[in-house]
Amino acid sequence: MNDEDTLRPEYPADLIKSGVRGKYVKRYREGTNIVVISPELHKLFPDSDSVNKALREYAKEHEIAV
Repeated sequence: MNDEDTLRPEYPADLIKSGVRGKYVKRYREGTNIVVISPELHKLFPDSDSVNKALREYAKEHEIAV
């Protein structure tokens, strides 16, 4: 780990000290639903619409409420 201070001089210390750790973490977690698929599956599901369609069909076939 590098202990060198890399803070730019134009950032005032008061600004840095006023930050609140985790201030937006709840909002971030609620709004994030990104899933990474394997490269070989990307050929079958190139976009969100194709993934959503396949998942809806799967849920319907298995009688899972959406």
